[in-house]
Amino acid sequence: MATANSDQPVEDAIRSKLMSLLRPSELVITNDSYQHRHHAPMRAQGGGSGETHFSVKVVSDAFAGKSSMQRHRMIYAALAEEFEQGLHALSLNTKTLREVENIQNPS
Repeated sequence: MATANSDQPVEDAIRSKLMSLLRPSELVITNDSYQHRHHAPMRAQGGGSGETHFSVKVVSDAFAGKSSMQRHRMIYAALAEEFEQGLHALSLNTKTLREVENIQNPS
């Protein structure tokens, strides 16, 4: 979980929960909230300068045999508390290590 004095508690919570759940070989989290600061719901949450929108790239063998929808559901379920507390949207890129290797080295 995030530390009490962190300036990015939502990002910290996302990282902690996904590391624990998925044991990823790669995890990249990008805070995209600034791109949505003009939306009315984001202005209501402090001008959208907080932590409401993220792009998340996860490479994990925990995704093996799972559809894209199943992978996304795993992540959304793990982050249910963050969504209840103001996380608004995730853009997810979920792959297994084999899928990444196949993209980088097509046969």
